Amino acid sequence: MSRIVIIGGGPAGYEAALVAAQLDADVTVVEADGAGGACVLSDCVPSKTFIASSDVVTAMSAASALGVSAGPAVVDAQAVYSRVKHLAIAQSEDIRAKLCKVGVDFVHGRARLGSDALGHTHRVVIQPTNGTEYVVEADIVLLATGATPRVLPDAVPDGERILTWRQVYDLPDLPEKLIVIGSGVTGAEFASAYNAIGVDTTLVSSRERVMPHEDADAAAAIERVFRARGMTILGRSRADKVTRTPNGVLVELADGRKVEGSHALMAVGSVPNTEGLGLDEYGVKTDRGYISTDRVSRTNVPGIYAAGDVTGVLPLASVAAMQGRIAMWHALGEAVSPLRLQTVAANVFTDPELATVGVSQNDVDTGKVPARAVMLPLDGNARAKMANITDGFVKIFCRPASGLVIGGVVVAPKASELILPISLAIEHHLTVSQLAQTITIYPSLAGSLAEAARQLMQHEFV
Repeated sequence: MSRIVIIGGGPAGYEAALVAAQLDADVTVVEADGAGGACVLSDCVPSKTFIASSDVVTAMSAASALGVSAGPAVVDAQAVYSRVKHLAIAQSEDIRAKLCKVGVDFVHGRARLGSDALGHTHRVVIQPTNGTEYVVEADIVLLATGATPRVLPDAVPDGERILTWRQVYDLPDLPEKLIVIGSGVTGAEFASAYNAIGVDTTLVSSRERVMPHEDADAAAAIERVFRARGMTILGRSRADKVTRTPNGVLVELADGRKVEGSHALMAVGSVPNTEGLGLDEYGVKTDRGYISTDRVSRTNVPGIYAAGDVTGVLPLASVAAMQGRIAMWHALGEAVSPLRLQTVAANVFTDPELATVGVSQNDVDTGKVPARAVMLPLDGNARAKMANITDGFVKIFCRPASGLVIGGVVVAPKASELILPISLAIEHHLTVSQLAQTITIYPSLAGSLAEAARQLMQHEFV
């Protein structure tokens, strides 16, 4: 029986543990925070739960356009935050129960690689939260310790006025005036949610537009929605300093502008959790702080694998989980396909949502990938009109000659669900003709995907 130690119990770690247990390995998971790791307890699950509450407020504010009088929404901050924390803990307990049911030994604590190896066996030092440090020998070690919010030296979070996204749920009330620093995915999501529930929100972006790494058309559409709903967006200048004031915070921008608010939310990226793992002593290579891996999650040291945000591959829970599964399949001798990022769908949970998969508009514009594209605004879709959806679009990319679907973008409510048909088309090498000839529900937002495919199909005969 193979002995496996997994350091980190987030999506990469617990999904790897489930695979290894299924393959009859002896599995130990060591996690400092709790089953599910930061993803479940303080990052992804809490933020999406919070966003679910903001979505209700958005729906109520738009009700009058559909002939329904819902009255002004009243948000109970403590009830919302309590629900966020409760669901996170419940999800963590569900994951722990699932691991224990399949025989995984779950240790609440920390672990690091030992100073040396014994032949093909690796030493792992485990320090339980409530217990004495001990050493175990493992055939395989998976490093899946995740990442932590990046802290700027002149904007150190204090948990009261200057906050990371993990600290907002401990506030006694909603912020009066929130300044979100960082317009990437995390910053945009929180700015969208707080703006929706009625908080005076300012978003500080160091780039020309919000979400600079996303599809330009999609980011522009969402920025228009943000501005139309009263959000202030300060672009083209980074925040140099955030300090406490008697009643709030003062944010100083690089271009000399100053912004005052009641709270500042720092969303300036993450750093990998590699400190204290013993990587240097063990000879595990890193790149800019991230653990270097190949497409089957191997590090440069035989028997040592890594998965999730600590690798810097793509900071998505879905990717982390697949990296962890691939690591165990490979380590335990199963047939496995290397990680393929080309078919990974990603979603930004703003309102509306932004989902992407496959090649990007930038790939096409720069000539990296030859493609034809069609973009259809949702305001022409019958179902969208019925629901009073006026913002958003669908976009599909295909090969110029063959018509193979190679990418797509959706900006819409629940875009995370609508992107699936495009993902399936890419994964299974479908053409726009095959997508177009699939009967869709009428009326439905998905009908716009088929219509875009039909327009691309027409070009094949020109």
